[in-house]
Amino acid sequence: MLEVRNVTVRYGEHAVVDHLSFTLRAGQWLMLAGPNGAGKSTLIEAISQGVPYTGEILLEGRNVRTLKPSQLARRLGVLAQKNAVGYAYSVEEVVGLGRYAHASGFLSSRDAGGAERLERALSLTGLTGLRHASVLTLSGGELQRTFLAQVFAQDPQILLLDEPANHLDLIYQKHIFSLIQQWLRQPGRAVLSVVHDLSLARKYGTHAVLMHRGQFAAQGAIDGVLSPERLQRVYGMDVYGWMRDMLSQWQ
Repeated sequence: MLEVRNVTVRYGEHAVVDHLSFTLRAGQWLMLAGPNGAGKSTLIEAISQGVPYTGEILLEGRNVRTLKPSQLARRLGVLAQKNAVGYAYSVEEVVGLGRYAHASGFLSSRDAGGAERLERALSLTGLTGLRHASVLTLSGGELQRTFLAQVFAQDPQILLLDEPANHLDLIYQKHIFSLIQQWLRQPGRAVLSVVHDLSLARKYGTHAVLMHRGQFAAQGAIDGVLSPERLQRVYGMDVYGWMRDMLSQWQ
């Protein structure tokens, strides 16, 4: 579904992402893991056409540079770490913005299936009862669920997630990741997400790209990529030992 070929992102002379290549197939939840500064979020920005890059990014064999923004939005949905809101839109209005790419023309309100997708997104994220609430009154978890519902209403084929549950309470982390897992069960779907919490990566990911200083240290099935030896090499510490030590406090 998605192929990244030798993508490089530079800020001046510094390569934040350095000749990175990987593929994402239907049914996969691919985790981008690695220390701070590895280039994970920058790679997400490049794929969503938010920063200049060299190399190629292909969606179903088509170079994304040849796609119109509306065509890209029908295929890619992006959920950022934080979503700022400055106006008192209702939850329903914010979620409905996800249908913009499906309107039949400029300033057109015609959107076949839009109402059904909106209702499904609100129901899936548990927001039906808050549909008329102002987003300015929502908690952090409710706001993140609102923007997740917007992406669900957008009905893309691929979700790009940059720490989707960052700074959220544990209950909301579980809720957000479970919702995404449920969305992924639909045919023809795939997820690419940045994670810092390796426990979440192991629980929900099917595949991973382990990044280090803009390059990949390993890629493939999640268990093989997040092995003790590879994590030790990238993080410079015994990650498995640290995780076991943390878990022992609860036993």
